[in-house]
Amino acid sequence: MDFVLLTETFRRLALLAGREIMTIYESGDLGVSVKDDESPVTAADHAADRIIFAGLSEVFPDLVLVTEEQADTHRDGGSTFLIVDPLDGTKEFVKRRGDFTVNIAYVADGVPVRGVVFAPARDRLFYTDADGRSVEETGPFDPDRPGETKPIRVGVPDNDALNIVASKSHRDATTDDYLSKYRSADMKSAGSSLKFCLVATGEADLYPRLGRTMEWDTAAGHAVLSGAGGAVVRFDDHTPLRYGKQGFENPFFIAHAPGIVLKDG
Repeated sequence: MDFVLLTETFRRLALLAGREIMTIYESGDLGVSVKDDESPVTAADHAADRIIFAGLSEVFPDLVLVTEEQADTHRDGGSTFLIVDPLDGTKEFVKRRGDFTVNIAYVADGVPVRGVVFAPARDRLFYTDADGRSVEETGPFDPDRPGETKPIRVGVPDNDALNIVASKSHRDATTDDYLSKYRSADMKSAGSSLKFCLVATGEADLYPRLGRTMEWDTAAGHAVLSGAGGAVVRFDDHTPLRYGKQGFENPFFIAHAPGIVLKDG
């Protein structure tokens, strides 16, 4: 794999998709409909998907490509593939909260090793560089010309005063019961894969997800967190979360900085 080309392509397509998403977001005509699983989908999901799918297919024609918005790509492609969520956090997008992202990742042998997470309404862009280290780029963003970047790294957690981030749209009593097992200094909510990135930058230490997610929801954020020194483990046995699962559905998981004493459910 040419990781320089991969990084350049991921970054460029994420920014182009984000630009189109913001055009639709600011127009007010979101084109909301409901999918078979009763989750919302918008004109922005489809527009971003077209941009990313076409770009990845052109540059990496021999790689399996899985994207949320195209059901015919949801077939077993083995353990090495590209995976895309063109607009993660559609509920946040519809509610105009701003916590939505573009997610693109490369999974190799079941592990997300490269990824980009772009939050266009927050002007935050995170990605793994060609060497697999995670960075945050500062805007203004030009799809064809990378700007200044700074390395990001997980924090050093204090188990007596953890900074915890949880889902904004999917918070429930089960999650709150689990979080009560930890001693927290700060508890915040965020949408989409931004939660992984907050752990990756040290703005949070722990992000547990006790709800349904799909691999396209998590792969890019997982890669960014790993490249910053963090980890994502299964909730049930604390083993590493793997990808390429049948149906692409994740078990419950915990994203965290090293040094946290993980609690059992």
